[in-house]
Amino acid sequence: MAYWLLKSEPDVFSWDDLVACGAAGEPWTGVRNHTAKLNLMAMKNGDRCFFYHSQAGKEIVGIAEVVREHYPDPTDAKGVFVCVDVRAVEPLPKPFSLAQAKADPALAKMSLVTSFRLSVQPVTAAEWAHICKASGLADA
Repeated sequence: MAYWLLKSEPDVFSWDDLVACGAAGEPWTGVRNHTAKLNLMAMKNGDRCFFYHSQAGKEIVGIAEVVREHYPDPTDAKGVFVCVDVRAVEPLPKPFSLAQAKADPALAKMSLVTSFRLSVQPVTAAEWAHICKASGLADA
């Protein structure tokens, strides 16, 4: 299993919106960055993703799971970009903020800190475990 971080502006599509989609999940559309596209293409069914509220909040609020691997993004008229489908798994008991990540030496190399504008990012297993523990999850 691989780990990822997905960013969304909560006034556009929030954690609560993903939860409301239920088990079927939701296509993660609208990504228009080639590095993020490659990350979407690397995602496999069952991979786990942190759901990050960007702009307002700037915090990881939940865990999602990839339920459909990459396919052409139906919102891309040129047919260049892809999307995956994700579903909500569980909220974090305590959201984990960008400020916490930046202040934590264990996360100094995390993409959230070093490539903060990238909307789809890889997360290492160590980073995943560290954030889950700090957020009150024993196993995720």
